[in-house]
Amino acid sequence: MNDAGGGFLTVRLIRALVMLGLLLVPFMGRAANLPDADFGKLVAGLAGDGFDDKIAAIDALGVSGDARAVAILKALTDGKLAATDDKQMLVEGAAGSFTDAVTGAPVTPAAEPDRIHVNNRLRGHIDEALSHLTLYSPDPADRLSAAAEALHHPSLAGVPALDKALATEQDKDVASALKLARAAGLLQSPDANLRLAAVNELAASTDSQVRGLLGELVGGQEADPKVIAKAALAKIERQLFYIEIGINLFQGLSLGSVLLLAAIGLAVTFGVMGVINMAHGEMIMLGAYTTFVVQELFRAFLPASLFDLYLVVSVPAAFLVAGAVGVALERTIIRFLYGRPLETLLATWGISLMLQQLVRSIFGAPNKEVANPSWMTGGFQILGGFTVTWNRLVIIAFGFVVLGTLVLVLRRTNLGLHMRAVTQNRKMAAIMGIPTDRVDALTFGLGSGIAGMAGVALSQIGNVSPNLGTIYIIDSFMVVVFGGVGSLVGTLAGAMGLGIVNKFLEPFAGAVLGKILVLVAIIIFIQFRPRGLFALKGRSVEV
Repeated sequence: MNDAGGGFLTVRLIRALVMLGLLLVPFMGRAANLPDADFGKLVAGLAGDGFDDKIAAIDALGVSGDARAVAILKALTDGKLAATDDKQMLVEGAAGSFTDAVTGAPVTPAAEPDRIHVNNRLRGHIDEALSHLTLYSPDPADRLSAAAEALHHPSLAGVPALDKALATEQDKDVASALKLARAAGLLQSPDANLRLAAVNELAASTDSQVRGLLGELVGGQEADPKVIAKAALAKIERQLFYIEIGINLFQGLSLGSVLLLAAIGLAVTFGVMGVINMAHGEMIMLGAYTTFVVQELFRAFLPASLFDLYLVVSVPAAFLVAGAVGVALERTIIRFLYGRPLETLLATWGISLMLQQLVRSIFGAPNKEVANPSWMTGGFQILGGFTVTWNRLVIIAFGFVVLGTLVLVLRRTNLGLHMRAVTQNRKMAAIMGIPTDRVDALTFGLGSGIAGMAGVALSQIGNVSPNLGTIYIIDSFMVVVFGGVGSLVGTLAGAMGLGIVNKFLEPFAGAVLGKILVLVAIIIFIQFRPRGLFALKGRSVEV
């Protein structure tokens, strides 16, 4: 028999073994391996004379479900798979040692074995085979990733492997992903009924990859699938449109809650004292670094079981640290600059630079990582592509809690009464016996402390750095001016409004241009309503 005939028979034998394996799939467990003899025949095909023989062997290993095939295919990719003269397949290890590819037993070949070389065409089939083998991994996350990869690169030839994986899949999410990948592969079927059934199954998904696949089908020439695909694509487009609106709203609320936390303290100090505090961002930074310090103390001195409580302790700690620094700055520097806005702006800007350098000297310039507690880790999926993360959700709730607490302080305490009196008419408040100097110090401390709590929240959605505060200081002033100086309701409306508008503009204009458009809109708005959305009432503030 000549070599060509032998190669042809080898390919036929390998394909027959693959079909037999697929027929036995429903009766095999996920981790079941082929018998050594059958598996050895598949591996031996990798030493075939032609590339077609090798491709057939690679594809057969990919759908075999045998866990041993992963190491063999990786060795083939790395050029460490070799064959002896008697066709025994060996895997090269460290220091030139060899092991049997099928059994894993050490082997000392009589002569140097021949390395099996691969080209780009073979590498593509190896990658696809490894992807199929991952479908049978014991880790659900690996199987889900493999299913997503199969959806990203749909193939009719991969449908049998997906059927095999579905036959034993117990995880609901993985099974759903496998069904989508299988339907995507069946779009290439010559059977029109199978293609129509696949389109109907894909129509229930909101995955962007599915939308692209159906879009390609709509652009085709075939009539019946094209009509159904158009309807399915329109349905997916509507679902994705509503999902995108929901995502933008959630992200806008998330950004708005961050802006609210960053601006609410500034609204207090700016509204009561009229101080343009350029160091407000550094109070946020101090709160974030306080969170980092508390985290490290918990790690160093307390049991690991108590670590999740570090964030609860960080909130009052950050408030006290930032508030104390704020009171000290007001008593030592800012109190001498009231009524001189330019000097106040320059002084607080200088203070911000000093605080940044102080933090660099203590903690260093590199970013510091603050871990999320377990109860703020992860999230949940509402619809395909719309995932709500716990850390963002907690920050939104935290922003409203801080705002509500501040409202109670202003409405139900003596300090709040004195602050409102000083805001409305400072001279009359002084005549009535209110210690305006003390109110100024406590107000500045309160605003700085709230900024410190904002730093605690910001540490949960990004790294902590000396420049953290500068990212939010301009946005904070925009929120306060737009909402109305000194108005908490205006601060809330301004923060949420700007956050949502920014997120809806970003997909069309980009992050930078979106911010510029918002700034221009606020400048135009201030020309017509210079005191913002919600202006405070009072004799002094109306002058």
